[in-house]
This record gives sequence, C-alpha cells and structure tokens, in this order.
Amino acid sequence: MNSPVRHLMQAGRLERFFIDGEWTVPEGPDRVAVVSPSTEETLCEIPLGNARDVDLAVQAARRAFARWSVTSPQERAAQLDRVHTLIIERAELFATALATEMGAPISYARAAHVPLAAEHIRVARDNLAKYPFRVQRGTTAVAREPIGVCALITPWNWPIYQITAKVGPALAAGCTVVLKPSELSPLSALLFAEVIADAGIPAGVFNLVSGTGPDVGTSLASHPQVDMVSITGSTRAGVLVAQAAAPTVKRVAQELGGKSPNVVLPDADLPRAVSLGIAAAFRNMGQSCSAPTRLIVPRSVLDKINELAVAATEQMIVGDPFAEATTHGPLANCAQFGRVQQMIEAGIDEGTKLIAGGPGRPAGFGKGFYARPTIFSDVRTNTTVAQQEIFGPVLAILPYDTVEEAITIANDTVYGLGAHVQGSDRELLRAVAASIQSGQVHLNYPAWDPQAPFGGYKQSGNGREYGIEGMEEYMEVKSILGYYD
Repeated sequence: MNSPVRHLMQAGRLERFFIDGEWTVPEGPDRVAVVSPSTEETLCEIPLGNARDVDLAVQAARRAFARWSVTSPQERAAQLDRVHTLIIERAELFATALATEMGAPISYARAAHVPLAAEHIRVARDNLAKYPFRVQRGTTAVAREPIGVCALITPWNWPIYQITAKVGPALAAGCTVVLKPSELSPLSALLFAEVIADAGIPAGVFNLVSGTGPDVGTSLASHPQVDMVSITGSTRAGVLVAQAAAPTVKRVAQELGGKSPNVVLPDADLPRAVSLGIAAAFRNMGQSCSAPTRLIVPRSVLDKINELAVAATEQMIVGDPFAEATTHGPLANCAQFGRVQQMIEAGIDEGTKLIAGGPGRPAGFGKGFYARPTIFSDVRTNTTVAQQEIFGPVLAILPYDTVEEAITIANDTVYGLGAHVQGSDRELLRAVAASIQSGQVHLNYPAWDPQAPFGGYKQSGNGREYGIEGMEEYMEVKSILGYYD
C-alpha cells in the first residue's frame, strides 16, 4: 500500500470529509474507487457526498464567515504563513500522493506540482500584507470586501496546485470556502485538509466535501448560501456550473479548456523554440489546460522543425512515476486514456501526417494508462487535432506562409487561455502577442510568474487567478460617498 493511502487510513481521514473543523462521517453510503493510473489497480475507496453533506459544509462556512471576514489582514497572513510552512515540510508526502493518484513522475511532483502549489499560498500571504482594501477618491471611499462563502471546484490534472491557487486568495480576501476536489485524485486534497487543521485555521473557514460534479458540484453551485463559485475544469463542466448557479445570481469564475498556440516566428532560434515547445506541450503528460499543443511554424522550415520535434520527443522517458529516470508518467485516469486514443485515431483517419508516436501504449507496457507522445505535422487548422482540446501528449504542427496567417491560425479556436510566441525581434514579438486573443502570452519561454494573472478569453472562461487579480476575484466593491478623513 502506498504511503499517502496508508497515512490517511491510519489517521482516519480516508473515509471522511472535513467540515467545521472536524473529520466528519458522510451522510450517504456511496463510494468510488481511486485507481492507480500506473497499475490500474484500486488504491482505496473514498466517500461521495450528497446535498446534505454540502449543506452542512456551507452552513459551517456561513457561520465562520461572520468571524473570519473581520479579522485583520495581518491575522490572515499569519494563518497563511503556517499553511505555507506545513506544505513545505510535508512536500515529500504530497509528491508521493501525486505520483500515486494521478501518475505525475515523482521528480516532476517534487520540482513543480508541490513547490508551485506552495507558491500560491506564499503569494496570497504577501499580497494580503500590502493590499489597500480601501482607497480614497476625493470624498468617496472605494472599499473591497470579501464576497462571502465560496465554492471551489478543482480538477484532477494539477490537484494540489489548483487547490492552493483558489484557497490561498479566497482566505486572504476574508472569504470562507467549501472545496470539492476531483474524486479521481483526492489524496492530495485530504492531505491539504490536514495542513489546514494543523495550521490552526478556525473551524468552518475551510471545508472539504468529495463527490461528483452532478451531485456535489451542482449542489454547491445552486446553494442559496454560496456567494461565489470558482471552477477549474472542462468547458462543458463550466457551462453546467454556470447554469446551476444562474437562479441565485451568484458570481461564477471559470478557468476552462484551451487549445493554446505556440507561434514560431521566422527569426526564432529553431532548436530552442522547438525543444522547449515540445517540453511545454507535453509537460504533465499534456494534461494542462494551457499546454501549447498547436505549434505554428514557417512553412519554409517545416522539415527542419519536424526533425527537431521528433528528436525532442525521443528524449522523453515514459514510465513508472516512481522511477527517478521517468520524465513522463501515465495519463491520470482511464477515461482520459480513452479520449487521447480516440483523438489520435481521429487524426490518422483524417489523413493528417503522423511523424511520432501513435495509438496504443509504448512498447513494454501491457497495462497502465500510458500513452505514446504523438506529433502530427503539416496539420490543417480545421482538423480535429487542431481544434479539439485533447488533454494528452498530442501535438499538432501547423505551417504558415506569412506572419499575418500565423496570427489568424493562432486565433482560429473557440479557446483563448494561453499562448506562446518565439522570435528575436522584440517589437514583432510584442505586436504578435497583442494580436493573439488569449489571457496569457509567453514570449520566448519566460520563467513562471505566480503574480501574472491567469484566465481565458472566449470559451476558456472568465475571471482571473493568481496574483492581485486572483485575490480580487473573491471581493465585492463598495463605494461610500461623502466619506471624509
């Protein structure tokens, strides 16, 4: 038995929710199996919540809001500091949980998933300490106040990272929360609830109810005492949440799907642009909503780019997530494995040129949700692999003849979450970035910035996460006219 499962069982957490500061027995009998993506064996079972569990958690959060919302920024910052410290101290347990529950290579969990998750808490703490909750404009005071009880719905692909990206700024703003983590990767969420309890966060400020979207997600979105829903997930899930929330006219912040372009300009350093582009597209086994899975390149150098892309893919080691040499583990669950295989077959059926990978598991794997890193080249922009979010290690290389055509291809999608542009001419880089319809644009693979607002245009959602803007999502604006110092 893997250590996070054993730890949670021994601590009596695996069969419970975290409500009002207590590990609580669920109301209903329903359970779901948590399956190892590397072995396809059942790791454990967790309970699934219902509307009654949701109501208990929401009422606890409502009671706690009266106290938490009026604490000083310094008090909340001190609480978040303890949460940050405990995540760092328990980093190895979190990393093991991520490798166990969703197949992240242990090296990548240690280097990215866990430390970046901790960064969201640190940033929330630091922004809170200096944030002006009230500013004066002449005789009017403009105040920002916590919106209230927030339902946070997080996905399976970056489990702890997405939890802290929502919980950190929500608590910093003075809100209380009910978290619904994915039932497919719940172990890291339960470990985070332990951190919250051990950090001394007051009862009811943070609550956790596991369950499915149709049951717990819908109950949270429609609950009249929930003031805001923040969801990270598929565009389909975001639409359903918004529909459930509409009758109560609550705020819905959505971070949804993507089909992000990576535009390689004619003056780009091709070896760097392609090798890092492959790495960015296939990080986390391609299971990232902002992964740049459309590589848009000059037609005149398409053959050279194909060579570079195939060579970069051949450096990847798909294998056991607990093996130190592994760079890419399995896909996170059976349903996603099936979808990726379906999309690869669709690309082949449409006659798109396959230059790397293909359907099925890599050689040597008879079980586990392992997929072959796959590249299609000379792709038309109207094909399945160029238009649909695959959420796996599948890259489409699309050629262009002019920079204007490259921009048109980049924007030829219903999504607008992230984008990349590679080149040497600074003015051209910035001009192309300004022309792309997406919430983030990365120029020449910059370092990750936890203060950079993240969110989408078009069907990639609304609202922003990370940084100051991420915290402000959890606030209401109040104008007080005739306010004199």
